[in-house]
Amino acid sequence: MFKIDQYAYANKLRQMHPGEKFAFALLTMTICLAAPVPLVHLVVIMLMAGMVVLRAGIPARFYCKLLALPLSFLLLSVLAVCVSVTSHPGVPVYGPVIHGYAVGVTLAGLYQAGLILGKSLAAVSCLYFLSLTTPVVEIISLLRRLRLPSLFLELMGLIYRYIFVVMETADRMYISQSSRQGYASLKTAYHSLGQLVSNLFIKSYYRSSALYTALSSRGYTGDLPVLDNSFRLSGRNIIFIFLVELFLAGLAWHYWRWPF
Repeated sequence: MFKIDQYAYANKLRQMHPGEKFAFALLTMTICLAAPVPLVHLVVIMLMAGMVVLRAGIPARFYCKLLALPLSFLLLSVLAVCVSVTSHPGVPVYGPVIHGYAVGVTLAGLYQAGLILGKSLAAVSCLYFLSLTTPVVEIISLLRRLRLPSLFLELMGLIYRYIFVVMETADRMYISQSSRQGYASLKTAYHSLGQLVSNLFIKSYYRSSALYTALSSRGYTGDLPVLDNSFRLSGRNIIFIFLVELFLAGLAWHYWRWPF
């Protein structure tokens, strides 16, 4: 079981209504995606970090490791936005000139890259809050109450659960290869990795067929009924969510219209 799934079942916000957590994450993410205001993105990142670490009790070190994963991809992605190549002399580019072309960064490019980075990281932090505090079973149950297609929800649940099977199979194969010096050098590492990926695909296909056969033998007709836990809506939490979203919306509106 992944650490994310473990913390989703064992955190201080476990008994909070899933609808409240879902609404809080969705509304906050909508505001930060709609508002091109860096200050709002920074506030959302800090707010979600405080909710996850201080309120839910998730270790700060683990949360920082989770944020470091998308941050590394985002930093590589925004490089394409930062770097500009132009031959127009009126565009201020800070960088060398190579054969009449200025290669470097512009102030507009740096601002746009920072805006994309902050907006993406803020949206990811909202999703981390929901995934670290709410089990997938409860999220699927909530989406079912919102009348989402049952086929989509069943596929969502099966794919999520099957991730653990694939990861366990890959881990066992990697341990087996490592015990036979399969990663002793770069050449053998590439060869072992290729074998791992190809065999993992075959084993995953076989396990998925066996899973479908097991479900069909137990009367599976496209629906997996589960027992839902009972939660009570909290007026204090609803007021808190309303005030936070109102503050973020007001902050976004103010700095969007009057940046200074």
